[in-house]
Amino acid sequence: MPTTTFNSGRIRKAVYDPASQQLDLHWDSRTVLAYKHVPQEVYRRLCSAPNPTTYWEDRIAEEYPKGTPMSPGTGSDGVKKAGDLFGSAQ
Repeated sequence: MPTTTFNSGRIRKAVYDPASQQLDLHWDSRTVLAYKHVPQEVYRRLCSAPNPTTYWEDRIAEEYPKGTPMSPGTGSDGVKKAGDLFGSAQ
């Protein structure tokens, strides 16, 4: 899944699942907001915006329905990866 990390602003990380078109935004307050039916182009523009928080306010916050954040380690099918189930080798 495409993931972008931001070094400034209130948004710390954006995770996008192209299969389900879900966008999860991880905030500096440690909350995660999820949005459904977000086109990949909107994710791309968010990641390239000079101020991602302003882009979110103007183009995402009220435009797309909220959803449930994706669980870490799961794909769009909701299945955990083998490394998550059995632990990773060190």
